[in-house]
Order: sequence, then structure tokens, then C-alpha cells
Amino acid sequence: MKVLIITQKVNAADDVLGFFQYWLWEFWHKKEVEKPITVICLERGVHDFPEEDFRILSLGKERKRSRILYLWLFFKLIWSERNHYDHVFVHMNPVYVVLGGIFWRWQGKRIGLWYVHRNVDLKLRIAEKLAHVIWSTTPDAFRLKSKKVNFIGHGVNFRQFPRKENHINHIFTILHVGRITPIKNIKILIETARILKKRGRDFKIFLLGPTMIPSDETYKKELEMLIERYGLQATVQFLGKVAFSNVAWDYQRADVSVNLTPTGGMDKAVLESIASGTVALSTNRAFEGLFGDCAGHLFCNEEDPEDTANKIMAVMDMRPTQRKEIEDYLYERARARFDLDTLIGHIIGDFKSA
Repeated sequence: MKVLIITQKVNAADDVLGFFQYWLWEFWHKKEVEKPITVICLERGVHDFPEEDFRILSLGKERKRSRILYLWLFFKLIWSERNHYDHVFVHMNPVYVVLGGIFWRWQGKRIGLWYVHRNVDLKLRIAEKLAHVIWSTTPDAFRLKSKKVNFIGHGVNFRQFPRKENHINHIFTILHVGRITPIKNIKILIETARILKKRGRDFKIFLLGPTMIPSDETYKKELEMLIERYGLQATVQFLGKVAFSNVAWDYQRADVSVNLTPTGGMDKAVLESIASGTVALSTNRAFEGLFGDCAGHLFCNEEDPEDTANKIMAVMDMRPTQRKEIEDYLYERARARFDLDTLIGHIIGDFKSA
């Protein structure tokens, strides 16, 4: 199998898309995949892929090229590289399936799309018609009805997130990982912090993640005003962008991670926290199967700071052995279901049968 992989960025230092380097290595490890692997990306940054194993071809966003030039280079590359691939894997950007799908179909290439987003637009509808197979995490993360879609969960590189040792914080540490944007319900976490302070609890909250668009900046200012109003400036800290390769350390130093995104596609931050050996609280019912017998401890009611505070206090008050039992239980279940090696294996298998 000769695979062309199309993605937005190849950059190990990127705080959002740095994880994709591990996807590329997992494709490389599969014996069914011929080397070198051809990768087309919109933007190329820091990476250590050897030239004999990967051909990383950039459309040139890092050089500030125009959209017209991106398009010209894309069509040039899928034509000039056509003998180097017979399968096309497109990560998260259905527009590339729209642009190249008819050509790939004409050339007899098998087309696969990975898509995890609530949004259903014309690009996705057209891409669904052109693709042979589609993968997503849950039905809430792919809301277009299609017989082509396979729901296979997320894939986490457990080697990237080694479990922490018996680390004890002097102050209970709460971590939120993700973009600073309204869908993450960070205001609820700030309200939760106010309740915990009123109850006399001592803790720190670290908000790890960037703003990406102007409306995110507006939302961050609203959060800062709320933090100031409640006198939480010494309690809540924005960490901003952190390179993906360094995120594991933040999970390891936390006592609990909190993810308040509504029920929908699985937020990878929950799985990364569990992989690191840190208890994860969530409002997202997509994790019901994973949380299993521990669901009563781990699920918070949506947009309910009182319940979220109660769940955090329950973790605070657990005996170390009880918390370790939950961490071990979650880790074993997540490792069995969401290891990246397993996910890429599913993708290869589905490609072969599509």
C-alpha cells in the first residue's frame, strides 16, 4: 500500500497539531505501508522525519504564499506524485477531497477522510460523496449521515504521555487543556473556582491553551474580568501556548484535569490526561463507555458549577489509594481502546476493504 497523507501542518513544536507527527510514525510502522511515505501539508515546520522514510512536501504557508499558489502547488503535487501513492488519507480538511477527489477517482486511488467536527457544510457533503471511507470518533463528531463512516474513537500515543510517578503537590492543582474559546465552557470553571474558594479550599487552576481568532481574544478578556471580579488572580493562571512535546509534563503535575466541553466528539485532552495518570472530569457523555464503573465520580453536569465543585472536592478528599485505583482503572481501559497504534491499524484495515 502506497499512501499519500494530506494534513494541515507538519510541525512537532505546534501546540495544536504537533500530535500529528506521531500519526505519521504509526503509518510508517505498519508493514503494509510502503516507504517512503508522501506527505503534503499546508505548512511545514520543525520535524525530524528522515528523507529516506518520508517525503514532506509543503504548499508553502510558512513562506506566506498566496492561496492561488497553494492551489496551483496542490494540483501540481497530486499529479507529479501520482505514481508514488494508491491510497489518499486526508486529515480533517474535506476541502482537499473536494479539490482532488475527481482526479483521484479517475486515477483509481482509494480516498479516506478523517473528520471530527460538529460542522456540516457543503465541502463535507461533497467530500462524503467522493471518499471511499470516512473515520470519526463518535456520531456527535460526524453529523452527516453516511454508510461510509466508521466511528473508531481517538488515538493517543501513550509513549508520549508516560504515567507520572507518585507526585504530591503542596497545593491541589486543577488543569484545563484546550483552546480558550466559548465551547470549552471555561466560565463554568471560573464559577467553580469561586465556589471552591467560598468553601475554604486551597487550589490552583492552570488554563493551558491558545486563543486563535479575535472572538477567542474577546472571550479571554471576559474570563480575565470574571477572575478579577471574584478575586481569583492568584488562583487561576493562563499558560498560553505550550509545544505539544511539553504538554505531558503539565498533565503529570496536575491532581485532576477538567474538561467542560458539551457532549459531542471525544476531546483528546481527556484521553491524554488519563494516559498521563491524572484523573479526568468531564461533562461529555461520549466518555460513558470509557469511564465505566467510575462514571459517578467523573461526570459533571453540563453548565453546573455547583456540581463541578462537588466532583472536584470529592477528588480532593479521596485517599491516595482510592485515587490511584481510579487512575489505574481508567488507564487500562483507555490503553485498550484508544492507543494510536490500534487506531492506525483500523484505518489501514478499512482502507484495504473499502
